[in-house]
Amino acid sequence: MYEIFEQLLKKYNVTPYRVHKETGVPQSTLSDWKNGKGVPKVDKLKAIADYFHVSVDYLLGNEQKETLALTEKDERDISKRLDQTLSDLENSQGALMFDGEPLDDVTKELLIASLRKDLEMGKRIAKQKFTPKKYRKPE
Repeated sequence: MYEIFEQLLKKYNVTPYRVHKETGVPQSTLSDWKNGKGVPKVDKLKAIADYFHVSVDYLLGNEQKETLALTEKDERDISKRLDQTLSDLENSQGALMFDGEPLDDVTKELLIASLRKDLEMGKRIAKQKFTPKKYRKPE
């Protein structure tokens, strides 16, 4: 099972540490999983699967199909939409704030990463929902 996780890490060019930071799954859980000391609990598997836009079954090796992949155009559209959203947020409030304080760099980066993942998920859902089957490319 960890081999699939490693393949996804390579495919998306991320580290286990980044997955830990963005999903909240403890590094010790990932380390235990790597060393064969068990499988993460369902909620942690779900967080990892959602992060990589795959099903839990795929992550566990029971399913061979991933969700629809994003094209370069999709990635450009997401980046453009993300830039526009951040610009709108900064212009509407003067600056991005949290509890009345300006966001620090780390918090701003986490906000950007979260927004990017949400936009990517929305794009994948829209592609899956609105692309007729005859136009879908085989995975």
